[in-house]
Amino acid sequence: MTVDDALRQAMKRLSPYSSSPRLDAEVLLAHTLQMGRASLLAHSVDSMSREQTTAYNALIERRAYGEPVAYLTGHKEFFGLGLLITPDVLVPRPETESVVEACLQALSENEPANLADIGTGSGAILVAVAENRPQIRAYGTDISPAALDVARRNCELYGLRERVTLSVGDLLEPLPERVNVIAANLPYVPPGEATPEVAAWEPNVAVFGGGEDGTALIRRFLAEAPNYLLPGGTVVLETAYSQGVAVSSLAKTAFPTAEVQVLKDLAGYDRIVVVKTP
Repeated sequence: MTVDDALRQAMKRLSPYSSSPRLDAEVLLAHTLQMGRASLLAHSVDSMSREQTTAYNALIERRAYGEPVAYLTGHKEFFGLGLLITPDVLVPRPETESVVEACLQALSENEPANLADIGTGSGAILVAVAENRPQIRAYGTDISPAALDVARRNCELYGLRERVTLSVGDLLEPLPERVNVIAANLPYVPPGEATPEVAAWEPNVAVFGGGEDGTALIRRFLAEAPNYLLPGGTVVLETAYSQGVAVSSLAKTAFPTAEVQVLKDLAGYDRIVVVKTP
């Protein structure tokens, strides 16, 4: 079977189940053949070995049953970085790159500062910010030891371990000091509103935020955040597309003298709440 034939068959298999069958098929084939996606076209008439074909078909079947591509490959691109991903962590989404952008705007390129990433998961936000602000020190917290192990591996992958402290614990409680910027992409999905694929495959503790509207964790986080933020500091919080107004109101209550903005994510939704304190 040629590379082109394998792709066509895979796309046909995935079409009823995936919103991006061609992309999924290409990513999984590139992973199987250990080459970049851009190289597939140049090798379209090459023959695949029986072992490669068997391995690829197995991945396609798992994808057809809903398993996320990032779990199948163990890898996800985020903010121009290649991150290690396992089923112990939420798969990083493109909209979360807007959190990174807001954090970078709040941190000077030249002045030392510290950042806390609460509910760090894979460490996606923490690693992306630290890679682009080499003068900062960063803290990452998560309630899941398994998730922190993934974050630790990603920090090691980018040589950040000397500048990063990872701690198991509830929300901000593990932080040893006040920080300049607090970033948080906490669970915020209301009960019953996750897609079947997310509910079935991704860690529910990283998806569902609790309470009727999914903001229970966010409410608790905002109540605690003033005790951990330095004067003039910034909080950057990702919410659901329908929660921006409600969460900004909660932020104004927690930080009465702060400037609170709701920014649009890459898809144009009001999703990123930014709190700038005086």
